[in-house]
Amino acid sequence: MSDKSINNATDSPRILMFSQRNSYKPEVWRCSFDEFERMVQQMDSVDMVAPKPGKYFGLRRRNAQRIGKYSSIALNPGFPRSRLEREYDLFFAVCEKPFELLNVNILAGWKDRCARSVCWLPELWIKEIPSSKAPLKILSKFDHVLLNVARTVKPLSEAIGKECIYLPAGIDTTAFCPYPYPPERLIDVLSIGRRSEKTHQALLKMAREERIFYFHDTLNDLRAYNIQEHRFLMANMAKRSRYFIVNPGKVDTPDETGGQTEFGYRYFEGAAAGTILIGDYPDSHEFLQYFHWPDAVIHLPFGSGKIDEIIKELDMQPARQERIRKKNVVQSLRNHDWVYRWEAILEIAGLEPRNELFERKARLMSLSTMVEEAPINT
Repeated sequence: MSDKSINNATDSPRILMFSQRNSYKPEVWRCSFDEFERMVQQMDSVDMVAPKPGKYFGLRRRNAQRIGKYSSIALNPGFPRSRLEREYDLFFAVCEKPFELLNVNILAGWKDRCARSVCWLPELWIKEIPSSKAPLKILSKFDHVLLNVARTVKPLSEAIGKECIYLPAGIDTTAFCPYPYPPERLIDVLSIGRRSEKTHQALLKMAREERIFYFHDTLNDLRAYNIQEHRFLMANMAKRSRYFIVNPGKVDTPDETGGQTEFGYRYFEGAAAGTILIGDYPDSHEFLQYFHWPDAVIHLPFGSGKIDEIIKELDMQPARQERIRKKNVVQSLRNHDWVYRWEAILEIAGLEPRNELFERKARLMSLSTMVEEAPINT
């Protein structure tokens, strides 16, 4: 198989980003990191490598994953190989699941041609570590490894012999922010993705009897026609919702997580849009560090059918509702935008931010001040 060379010396970007965007179908759960990659391209000088599957991709990928579970042999999952012919300050790869690391292995020369390397591996449960031998061998080549799942940090560090770092998810807060022209919140309750059946039935009962507008998933399919358009729709629905259901990641499938409790994207989406978050959350230092303000989440244990009581109580406190909404938006603009995650990654890699990053931070601070100073309408 012939190698394809990557050589963009004319504009000399300093970041080489490895993206999975061409290697998967448009599953909606990939929206967040598609959003993140596009924002990094706006904030920095980036070359992107996004390989497309070659012949017999499905069969080769299955074989590579099967062998790579219990062997450190990293087979090509079915991509044409590429070779670097110039140098970069940073190689940055987003691999949302461990076996996507096999895709990175088809890029020859990244370790030698890039001064530093960072891999962001959002989802790796502790129980998956023993059956991810080939991916972890590739992961150990990176200078720095970032995880969205806090409890995996220590065991993964021990498995690859390298200190891993926890970094939470983020969001394009300007896309989700309802200001400066807040729309009317016509959706009473928004529930996206995994849910408690008992809570869902209680909300359906409210919708039928009390005529609330309860918007929820009715299809069991994770693919979108276009994930950017899906993300735009998601932001517009969230900005028009009063209450937003949140729960820890894969809370309804403990067999996948081994009972590990972590928090993910829904908390950031709902808070940035100024909804009132209702649901469960991990009792962890990391969650309290990033959602530390009063009423960040109105607690409802997973599996509870008492959501009607919570909503009725909050509906009697309009001033409290407005305070919660404003605080969620302000805290999101100041702490949870992707700009802060990229800034943290650059600091880890020892690189200085570009002016575009500082300009975005200034815009976010200006917008957050405007939201904070806006009068509370009751």
